[in-house]
Amino acid sequence: MYKVSVMYPNQKGSRFDLEYYRTTHMALVEKHMKPFGLLRAEVLRGISGGGGQPAPYVCIGNLYFDSADGYEKGGTASGGILRADIPNFTDVTPTRQISEVLTIRMTAGLDATVATP
Repeated sequence: MYKVSVMYPNQKGSRFDLEYYRTTHMALVEKHMKPFGLLRAEVLRGISGGGGQPAPYVCIGNLYFDSADGYEKGGTASGGILRADIPNFTDVTPTRQISEVLTIRMTAGLDATVATP
């Protein structure tokens, strides 16, 4: 499994409409990325950096794909549509990271290792 994290830095004076992002933008992401192997998506709101520090990111969107190239293919096909929507919810430039998920820890003590090709 592969995870794409789209991280929006918490910049003073910036604008971020979390409700729009969570509902409208992520629905658009799902519509356009599902044909390319999108398995699930999650939205995280930054609340703290720990130790009384502000969160480094105001929001992180995580997208999970079944293949390493799913995000890239989806981005090639629909990236223009998704990028065009960004000004509707923020003036912050996001940072992206694509990761391979190697281990999933379950709260009930059942650990799972994700098979790698």
